[in-house]
Amino acid sequence: MNHPATGKPVYDPQELEPQLISRQHAGDVDGMTALFEPDAVIDCGEGRFVRGLEAIHGYYKEIVNSGRKFAVGEQRPALICGDLALTSTRLPDGDVTSEVARRQPDGSWLWVIDRYSVG
Repeated sequence: MNHPATGKPVYDPQELEPQLISRQHAGDVDGMTALFEPDAVIDCGEGRFVRGLEAIHGYYKEIVNSGRKFAVGEQRPALICGDLALTSTRLPDGDVTSEVARRQPDGSWLWVIDRYSVG
């Protein structure tokens, strides 16, 4: 699988969240997008969903251009079953994120589902 130069492969699902935050803080929209499978979906909250890399890229571009920075939270240990992983983070405001990642043929991990708040 090809990864953009700005988005090195992530070989531990626990590293997806820190990479997303690091890339977002650096303004690296391509690198953020590279953490998702082509058909991935993000539940942004308030009934807004984005699906597919083009929509995800546009969504992250909006966020980066707004100057808003993702908060660093308390990451929970990933729950891994075969080629799937559930990742989750408790944010400073008390919200809890949940994500499903899938192991790729090259051994790297990409998110397929991202829900910003389950609370």
